Amino acid sequence: MNNQSQSAVRSPSAPAPEVFDNAEAAVSRLEALYTQATNFLVDRFSEIVAGERPETRVRAFYPELRITTTSHAKADSRLSFGHVAVPGTYTATITRPGLFRNYLVQQIDLLIRNHGVPVTVGPSTTPIPMHFAVAANASISVPQEGVLDFPLRDFFDVPDLATTNDDIVNGTAGPNADGSGHLAPFTAQRVDYSLARLSHYTATDPGHFQNHVLFTNYQFYVDEFEAFARQALADPSSGYTSFVGPGNHEITTGNGIIPPLSKLPQMPSYHLKRRGGQGITLVNIGVGPSNAKTATDHIAVLRPHAWLMVGHCAGLRNSQSLGDFVLAHAYLREDRVLDDDLPVWVPVPALAEIQIALQEAVAEIAHLDGFDLKRIMRTGTVATVDNRNWELRDQTGPVHRLSLSRAIALDMESATIAANGFRFRVPYGTLLCVSDKPLHGELKLPGMATEFYRTQVSRHLLIGVRAMEKLREMPLEKIHSRKLRSFEETAFL
Repeated sequence: MNNQSQSAVRSPSAPAPEVFDNAEAAVSRLEALYTQATNFLVDRFSEIVAGERPETRVRAFYPELRITTTSHAKADSRLSFGHVAVPGTYTATITRPGLFRNYLVQQIDLLIRNHGVPVTVGPSTTPIPMHFAVAANASISVPQEGVLDFPLRDFFDVPDLATTNDDIVNGTAGPNADGSGHLAPFTAQRVDYSLARLSHYTATDPGHFQNHVLFTNYQFYVDEFEAFARQALADPSSGYTSFVGPGNHEITTGNGIIPPLSKLPQMPSYHLKRRGGQGITLVNIGVGPSNAKTATDHIAVLRPHAWLMVGHCAGLRNSQSLGDFVLAHAYLREDRVLDDDLPVWVPVPALAEIQIALQEAVAEIAHLDGFDLKRIMRTGTVATVDNRNWELRDQTGPVHRLSLSRAIALDMESATIAANGFRFRVPYGTLLCVSDKPLHGELKLPGMATEFYRTQVSRHLLIGVRAMEKLREMPLEKIHSRKLRSFEETAFL
């Protein structure tokens, strides 16, 4: 092939940017541009797979959202999002606008109302990688390198990890190439990368994820969640519409059948759906801070309203009993997986709205209140470590550090989930259930779980669900605390 044909680029016609003062119309335009671009790539790719040899490079671009403000007038200071800090031009590349429609309409509407100026929608200069263009089309897959008789990257754009990063949310990103600021916490390629990872790790389509996410480290919670979901679907007044398990199997009635997968994914996810994405998702992340980071790294692009950890922990105080609850007010971070992104000297504060919802849920489900609540629940520091067998080390050092921190419980996931919630501006919280007391001779061994413990674990899942329902009833601007926002923030949540 000659150099002239290799340097040529075949792209869809580039429509002129359009100005919108209506969020719904702006998102519809984003959808039209995205559909045009991805259809173009899919059609060209299908032609090649059918045997048509490419003659030129094929390229299409993500749509872009842009706003320019000129006034220094302050937006409502009570709001933590929905406005830019200083006048200027701000842009964001957008992917899968159909999937994010509710989110985009909400965020764009706030921008227009808070600044009194329209937004502009048009093509960006960021190419859509072929792998991401077909991601939502189950009938098409991109072959591995070497399957075709030519290198795919010679004719199509492929994912570029050099530009797929967390620089914006980590606060290290400079201005865009054209000098504009950042409007959203993630670029389109970063979002597409995580959407693909979510499908792989959870075996469910990202479209099933709900705005309220529970994380657990124990299969028992999955069983309880499915039982709750079936009861909810049997009750027409519950507001829940369907339940989805791994493999995207969806039921709409309490007696529906979800065929088991021959092999579960690394982080199986279950979704009790409600209109507008206001239901609850449960993710079994298994054991360890690495899994916790992986899950939250990718779920964060969906911009959930809150995520909570409801799992097992080691009780560190002799006064605790198996089955007691621990409400984390602080975290001792010895998980290490986020040290490069969020140094350990950065405090991870408790969020009042989350804490209140969890405490009220415990009181409601356990039928206890006030001082009596202390019989089954303690608040304090939760230590998170990266060594499941920490008990086997010389106890002098670890125990002394835990005592100095005033820790009351230890696990391997909670601080990671909270710290990544802080980093990604996703409201977070932790309510754990004591499953062993290694410092006091009660190890997690077969046969040691008491009936009381089993009863408490059953309650635990219900408490997590009830806390999420309480958070769902709160205005979004109340849940998204200003404590999660840094000096210079994107307008979008």
